[in-house]
Amino acid sequence: MNRDYYSETIDKFITSNPNEILGILASNNEFELEQTQRNAWKEEVIILQKVLSGFQGSIYFEYSIPRMGKRVDVILLIANDFCS
Repeated sequence: MNRDYYSETIDKFITSNPNEILGILASNNEFELEQTQRNAWKEEVIILQKVLSGFQGSIYFEYSIPRMGKRVDVILLIANDFCS
């Protein structure tokens, strides 16, 4: 069972077509896809692709938190180069 609707490295995420990402999110969505949700995902992707340039790590959309029954919009795991 996947805990997220979309996950990828930040490098791959920022170079991916937003419509492809939206398609993956929509196909993994277990609920009826409302226009407002689709629009929100599209804006999130566009904004995050701009602001994450230069960062290394991973991104997860619609991540289900185990044993809480909650889902978060986005989780970012950013690499810390200061601990090298």
